[in-house]
Amino acid sequence: MNKKFLLAPLLFTLIQHGIAQETGTLMPVQRTIKVEEGDSNETIIQKAAHVVPTANQYSALRNEFIAFIHFGPNTFTRMEWGSGKEDPKIVDLKELHTDQWCEAMKAAGMKMVILTVKHHDGFVLWQSRYTKHGIMSTLFQQGKGDVLKELVTSCQKYGLKVGVYLSPADLYQIENPEGLYGNLSKYTKRTIPRQVTGRPFKNKTTFQFEVDDYNEYFLNQLFELLTEYGPIHEVWFDGAHPKTKGGQKYNYQAWKKLIKTLAPQAVIFGKEDIRWCGNEAGKTRATEWNVLPYAEDPALMNNFGDLTAESLGGREALYKANFLHYQQAETNTSIREGWFYRDDNYQKVRSADDVFDIYERSVGGNSTFLLNIPPNRDGKFSPADVAVLKEVGKRINETYQNDLFAKASGPKEVLDHDASSYTLLPVIPGEIIISTPKTITLNRLLLQEAVATHSERIEKLILDAWIDNQWKDVASATNVGYKRILRFPEVTSNKFRIRVLEGRFIPAISSIEAYYYPARPPQLEIVRDMKGLVSIMPKASNFGWKPHGEDATKNLSADYRIFYTLNGTEPTEKSMHYQGPFLASPGEIKAIAIDKNNLKGSIVSQTLGISKQDWRVLEASSEMAKHPASLAIDADPRTYWQSEEQAGTHTITIDLGKSYSLTGLIYTPQNLYPEGMLEKGVIKISSDGQNWKTLGTVTFGNLINDPTARTHYFDQAASARFVRIESEMIAAKGKSFAIAELDFLIKK
Repeated sequence: MNKKFLLAPLLFTLIQHGIAQETGTLMPVQRTIKVEEGDSNETIIQKAAHVVPTANQYSALRNEFIAFIHFGPNTFTRMEWGSGKEDPKIVDLKELHTDQWCEAMKAAGMKMVILTVKHHDGFVLWQSRYTKHGIMSTLFQQGKGDVLKELVTSCQKYGLKVGVYLSPADLYQIENPEGLYGNLSKYTKRTIPRQVTGRPFKNKTTFQFEVDDYNEYFLNQLFELLTEYGPIHEVWFDGAHPKTKGGQKYNYQAWKKLIKTLAPQAVIFGKEDIRWCGNEAGKTRATEWNVLPYAEDPALMNNFGDLTAESLGGREALYKANFLHYQQAETNTSIREGWFYRDDNYQKVRSADDVFDIYERSVGGNSTFLLNIPPNRDGKFSPADVAVLKEVGKRINETYQNDLFAKASGPKEVLDHDASSYTLLPVIPGEIIISTPKTITLNRLLLQEAVATHSERIEKLILDAWIDNQWKDVASATNVGYKRILRFPEVTSNKFRIRVLEGRFIPAISSIEAYYYPARPPQLEIVRDMKGLVSIMPKASNFGWKPHGEDATKNLSADYRIFYTLNGTEPTEKSMHYQGPFLASPGEIKAIAIDKNNLKGSIVSQTLGISKQDWRVLEASSEMAKHPASLAIDADPRTYWQSEEQAGTHTITIDLGKSYSLTGLIYTPQNLYPEGMLEKGVIKISSDGQNWKTLGTVTFGNLINDPTARTHYFDQAASARFVRIESEMIAAKGKSFAIAELDFLIKK
């Protein structure tokens, strides 16, 4: 079964196709393969089985777990998206602790960090020659500070690779009267970099491009980043555009030439190298193919759309392709609610359970895990974030350090921990049997294909264990690709069988490893119904970003108890013991599950507003038949009110049943599709439902990519019985207003 021995049935097939025994290939492997007119479905699938990553892509895959750092004006304004009009001095940075960042990231097992050197607001975190809208115009280190430079120095110290996020969107260049974005300048021949008096470049490489003013500006900044900050391993291009102007186009072909010349080891996110996973929630597909269909040659494309469909690289999609192309996924999400740091009191932090779960599903699901950790206004990672990173790193090491197949017998190429060796499975269906000297107990199986040389080929597999003198199914999966981690209830045996039932061509399996992860108490969620009854129950995640519904860490059979507090303090085994639904007043509730061995789960917290038992909707500007206004206050975030599509203001008016001293509101948008999300609105209050006064405005940014519950605190408490929400702006220029749930906070 190894790569130097093929059984007769397969040998006959190989001779028919004229292919070598050694390689198990039908044609040369390539990063992109064209589908010719007249290619049969079988030929297309065989071509797909010969699409492989580049050396840079494969190196990026092997990073597995990497970090994102969002830092800038939004850190200090507490906004998700800035306006571009911020005074740079709002960045009141006194200290910067990049060593602390790198120490925490290294402890988590991360191998690279990507810094948002320029977010959508246009503010830059390095000493650029081409703008004053950045760190050079702050008081940090008397205007001489350079966040990227300090991070690069720390990364070299801790052995981390560096990437840069440079936003194509630039609100400063849009809003500034002298801004370059969309200024309708002509395309003329420009020399990159443009020389600036007194600041010559050590790198004397120059480029000639036919570009407009903004593309020249962007290329000049890319040149700085790629020549003055050491090796850059990833360039990250965000596809989000909070605002555009003048029909501005991006000359990606020029950007690519510059990047490939100056940073030949770098991969490019958002273009042909690496793609978005399709969400910001940590959700993963059950089948994540990295060999994808394209209508055009990706090497010549300027724009790459977001690939958000549930299935991207299945057979039916490949049959319609003109080109087959390797483009791997990055699963990107944040450790906090939102990309930027806001506070340590109200901004929830993902639990170690949740982050470890996403790690196993993303890295073990043929993608890279990109986790954002936003520094606080003291230039540090907050203690809660650091604690999670260290705990996740500890779990990764403890779980995946000792391979339980270390002394097993079976094909040596899959057991030697050498990614360059592999076993060619001679037939499909085919199997590999692995035996251990003694019985072992496992609940994780790790498999890898030799994707660098043999592409992704497995389409369906089953893991069996020899139990009671017979084979019993333990787990199943679809594809494998770079890496697949199977998770299943623990099983004890000394003989295991991996059956490949379906495949695109001869699979080349490079690794099969077995591990054990001890059961932990479940994560919890807190739910309150219309009557105010609070229930605490197991859930895959208590994080409010975009609940992904995975139940991998749940262990309902474990012997555990739930404890909770109602005053915001940390629950312990001495706190109130949860035994069933209970009534609770507005305020913060925290809960934890503790098992019989005193192992503690993650703490879940939730701020409760006013009970909705006596609420009613007085009026709404309009409503759709299936989404009436009453669904905005039914205590069920899965339902929502949707107004009819029409220009102008949309309103909803709520009677709270009696007067309260209101301190804030929680707006939960519907997240099934982007239409209807409130970007800006006016809050009005009344004591009698007739006479109204404006309490203030609310602004929510990045709702489409992050449709989570948003909390807005009023400048001061105000007494009211009636509340009216008026829309001023809907995200993505929408014409209807939607609310999945509306809650109000009160003064205690």
